[in-house]
Amino acid sequence: MEFEHFTEYRISLNNKKEVENIKAFLALHGLQLDSDVEYTVGVFDGERLVATGSICGKVLKCIAVDKEYQGLGIANKLVSHLIHEEYQRGNTHLFIFTKPENYTMFYELGFHKIAEVPNSVMLMENHPAGIKNFIEEIKKQNKSGQKISAVIMNCNPFTLGHLYLIEKAARESDILHIFVVWEERSSFPAEVRYRLIEEGTKHLSNIVLHKGKDYIISSATFPTYFIKEYQRVVEIHASLDLEIFRSYIAPALGITKRFIGEEPYCPVTRTYNRIMKEYLPQKGIEVVEIPRLHRGENAISASLVRRYIREGDVDKTQRFVPKTTYEFLTSVEAEPIIEMIQRDDHRH
Repeated sequence: MEFEHFTEYRISLNNKKEVENIKAFLALHGLQLDSDVEYTVGVFDGERLVATGSICGKVLKCIAVDKEYQGLGIANKLVSHLIHEEYQRGNTHLFIFTKPENYTMFYELGFHKIAEVPNSVMLMENHPAGIKNFIEEIKKQNKSGQKISAVIMNCNPFTLGHLYLIEKAARESDILHIFVVWEERSSFPAEVRYRLIEEGTKHLSNIVLHKGKDYIISSATFPTYFIKEYQRVVEIHASLDLEIFRSYIAPALGITKRFIGEEPYCPVTRTYNRIMKEYLPQKGIEVVEIPRLHRGENAISASLVRRYIREGDVDKTQRFVPKTTYEFLTSVEAEPIIEMIQRDDHRH
């Protein structure tokens, strides 16, 4: 596609030379090329790369325009190209994680601010009422009570450790809202994870289950391309996710307490928990950390369950998951998921 005297074309992510060219260009702008990009476009003035942008899922990312070429409408055409590509893929509700100083540029391109971590990151979406509609949706499940709490879980898959945390939180609450992380980056699909939680908690009458959709940001979808230090990536991701929770979700449902599981192993989750303990009490939300449930020497975790599945020992998972999860794992429906987990393990 040509506009004015510039040429715009798709970069082959399998072409090492083209990818290195994009990486070098982004590095000049203090950015990196995220490893999960699915589509990248370059804008050229003759042989010279003057702009680039990428997409992954519903997220536009790794966007940069050469300083000499700014103000020529290239950013507009670049983002329009990426939006068109997203629409072709069936994605119409789109997001951008960007530096706060880029707010005006993306606002003029039709994106609206959801939340920001000052001087670090801003999350924007192309729907002016996206977050508002999500909040209106979850408010339909609002229930009154004195002690209203929340837990946010991925449950990949749902284990006795998750159940233990939910049961303890439910005992200490009048109403417990459970939000399921929704993006499809886990071994178990979102709808399956949701169903296993639903089936495994039917004996609890004071819980409300929600699909996290686009506003519970997981570390899998949070981009790293504009943050150099990995530890800082984790901290900023946690801060942004918690800003959305404390500014939108908690007030909508009257949540005053959030339960989390103790994390002795994963440094990412441990950092997230630490920041949560700093961040949520600022808005009057208490954070309660529950110690891990053990079976013998093993702390129960979804990663342990997946390890047994990878090793072909599905029977061993029975000690670590509710009956409903084990019934699923041994069903015909689970066979493709189990095969995929084992195949990915052999590939690595």
